[in-house]
Amino acid sequence: MTVLIVGAGIGGLTTALCLAKSLAISPDNNLAKPNSESTSRAKSTRTTRHKLVLLEQAPAFTEAGAGLQCGANAMQVFQHLGLAEAIHKLAVQPERIEFSHFQTGQSLHRVPLGASYEQRFGAPYLHIHRADLLKILVNEAQQNPNIRIELNTKVTSFEECENTVKVSAEDGRQFEGALLVASDGVKSVVRERLTPQTLANRNQPTSFTGSCAWRGVVPRDRLPPNFMDKVTHNFVGQGKHMIVYYLRRQELINFVGVVESKTSQEASWMSRAPWQELQQDFNGWYSTVEQVINAVDKDACFKWALHAYKPLNNWSSKRITLLGDAAHAALPYMASGAAMAIEDARVLARCLESTDLSSQTELATALQRYQANRIPRTSRVQKTSKYLGKLYHIQNELLLRSAFWGLRNFTAGREDFLPRYNANTVALH
Repeated sequence: MTVLIVGAGIGGLTTALCLAKSLAISPDNNLAKPNSESTSRAKSTRTTRHKLVLLEQAPAFTEAGAGLQCGANAMQVFQHLGLAEAIHKLAVQPERIEFSHFQTGQSLHRVPLGASYEQRFGAPYLHIHRADLLKILVNEAQQNPNIRIELNTKVTSFEECENTVKVSAEDGRQFEGALLVASDGVKSVVRERLTPQTLANRNQPTSFTGSCAWRGVVPRDRLPPNFMDKVTHNFVGQGKHMIVYYLRRQELINFVGVVESKTSQEASWMSRAPWQELQQDFNGWYSTVEQVINAVDKDACFKWALHAYKPLNNWSSKRITLLGDAAHAALPYMASGAAMAIEDARVLARCLESTDLSSQTELATALQRYQANRIPRTSRVQKTSKYLGKLYHIQNELLLRSAFWGLRNFTAGREDFLPRYNANTVALH
């Protein structure tokens, strides 16, 4: 049996690794039985009838993107895959999240992280460069004989049949599998070609939100020795906010700044924009922000439009399902887009563990189970992210301070919503 995965990003690669591990030990698929070393990573090399084929449109894996925030909910999946140690070596473990006034730097709210967070939730909260995480996942996938990555493969169409799914690429190649998992992002080709009867709400942007996001990466050695502690800084106020944190063993500093704008930019987060606009947008902000902006390469500033997406009420047909941003793209204010895709991958693998992929009925049931266990959580992240975007941009200073005072009380019993979820053990209904 072959499983086709469209998109070899973080979600797609994690899905392939989770499925390779889960399906290889499934007793209901007449596969090799676990041996005494079944808890080791050697298990992933056991012979299985299931093959995972990732179809990626990019011609190569490149050093693209910037920082990711991986909480305990994401790291527990990587613990399951035996990758947590490799990730930790390249990451940064911040001590806290600090919400600060955009001009004075005064603390408005803080969330403890570091050792206390790791002890409480069973895994650390880490910052890692997207390219570093991607490299770890690609290397692991390439070492697995049951996973094949097809680069330079742009999917243009597919046909869902009773026993298989047939996928066509732009260059004429065709692929066939028992299951198709679409992890091809907000512009998902698969989602757009599922019939309206199957997917009533296609997750189109409701509209431009009126905000655009800046991002960039700065080498640490361009900044003063005492630049900032090992924290995540979120400077908020006056219709804007900027997040600053370390990456790659504190060798890099990542920033993401969101500004309200009357004109929409390109939707792609790979779109470059003039440094002068970035400087103007955050002119007069706290010294930490201004120092980072002054140190960034002036030809490496990226700006893109933010769109809000409605939660889907269905992700799946009988042999096709969506995963990650293809299913539930969210605004970036909870920094959980990648983590939700990573959770999806593990839950999907658990739902498929005892499924006969050749049976359309069994597979369709498993896919419905997968989405039923994921839609409530991902929808909540989508809605909460939208709310936080409004909170960060309150124009009136008194209202801003009052809102963050209320946030301290609001989050007292709710701040564990994200990290408390363990995709390895959460009860599945």
